[in-house]
Amino acid sequence: MEDGPPRHDLNALWRDAQGRLRSSVPESTFTLWLAPLKPTAVRGNTLFLTAPDDVRAWAERRYSMLIREAVAAVGGPAEIGFGTPEGESQDGDTGLDLNSSLTFERFVIGDSNRLAHAAALAVAEAPSEAYNPLFLHGPPGLGKTHLLVAVANYLRTHAPELDVRYTTAESFTNEFVGALRASGIDEFKRRYRDIDVLLVDDVQFLEGKRQTEEEFFHTFNALYEGGSQLVLSADRLPRELSTLAERLRDRFEWGLTVAVEPPNLATRVTVLRRLTREAGIETDGGVIDELARRIDANIRLLHGGLTRLLAHASLTAKPLSSDLVAEVVPKSARPARLPVEEIQQRVASAFGISRAELVGSSRAATPLRARQIAIFLTREMTELSLPQIGRIYGGRDHSTVLNSLRRIEAGLAEDETLGARVDELRTAIHNPTPGDA
Repeated sequence: MEDGPPRHDLNALWRDAQGRLRSSVPESTFTLWLAPLKPTAVRGNTLFLTAPDDVRAWAERRYSMLIREAVAAVGGPAEIGFGTPEGESQDGDTGLDLNSSLTFERFVIGDSNRLAHAAALAVAEAPSEAYNPLFLHGPPGLGKTHLLVAVANYLRTHAPELDVRYTTAESFTNEFVGALRASGIDEFKRRYRDIDVLLVDDVQFLEGKRQTEEEFFHTFNALYEGGSQLVLSADRLPRELSTLAERLRDRFEWGLTVAVEPPNLATRVTVLRRLTREAGIETDGGVIDELARRIDANIRLLHGGLTRLLAHASLTAKPLSSDLVAEVVPKSARPARLPVEEIQQRVASAFGISRAELVGSSRAATPLRARQIAIFLTREMTELSLPQIGRIYGGRDHSTVLNSLRRIEAGLAEDETLGARVDELRTAIHNPTPGDA
């Protein structure tokens, strides 16, 4: 594989390209869609860029040509790509890419996450002296990843002598399987056991993977007994990871277990004000308040809703207003409980398929998309855990359910048609008209 330029040269190249981009678009557009892009590598004649999913998808779709021209104009490669070259890690010894914007300073604190923030900061300030392990749990999109990465970013700045690794349970699994196939298990163990701090996101992904569970058990023991800090996250309490080995569940609760809960209205308003301020977008408080009232599930969907609103305003040349919020994000009251059968029937009917096809094994485009949306709405509108949802939708495993959620969450930020369809279904489910089946 052809090597790219040194990292400092890569950053200089991108700074020059950003200078041209800034002069080519309105400041708010640059701040919202182009400034978050970061260079990861040059391979051959391609510059690779990365960014948070919602930003990356929109930038790739709307600004690829503009970026390509700006990069070429400053002497860079003729092509651009998004993500990381296949088979490479984005951030060396830290494991997965660390988003530098995910810091403690940028984390919006509210009643729902105050304890989790304080615990994560305590761990960052004094690894292995505060809470070990620290286990954060809660539904997707509430800030668990933000806190884990904030710990890693804090340590990278304030304790660069420490060997810190952030990863996800899915990546840990993939690396482990790859090491087994390549007879590189000793290197894998060195990479994960000879470190000072290990942060692992979404440990529920380990469920049902016996070999990986076994390896993670020994990794946990080696680190804990060696005095290293562990910080873990999952979508539920350790004891609710029912198919995970009991000895792992017990170890996850040795330290401090903290819930991260959905944000209240005041927190949602604060998040939106920060996002619009950082994007250089001026709007009145009514727009922010209305959007905050309409999206109450999690921060990720709140960010996606704002992205969709701004994209709609940009494409239609309509001013930001409460009326536009109502048009883009229909309001729906969330009942305490909603029968899964009602969600399934409504989604199946909207896609012209039967409930049997919805929960079946078909991978055809229509049933697959309908199933992903139904799973997303079931997660949003009920109190069911991911394993419970998986069992309801044809006995699917937790990772399949999580993948469906991620696909729809990412799609909502970049696809107005998908967003409109989900909003229509959400409204129809909450407010059925007389005579509906």
